[in-house]
Amino acid sequence: MAEIKIEDGIIRVVELDVQDPKAAAVLAEYPAARWAEITRRALKIGLGYMKGGAKE
Repeated sequence: MAEIKIEDGIIRVVELDVQDPKAAAVLAEYPAARWAEITRRALKIGLGYMKGGAKE
């Protein structure tokens, strides 16, 4: 289980495992040095897409 904290508008995720071979294949196309930034952007986009969904 991942540890997630929100402090001062910053989301901190520790020990997050994402079991998704298709997503892993996409990420693997890029140099490992860019993985953190790509993952951060994907999370930001995904959460932005879900905005307002908690009320459903």
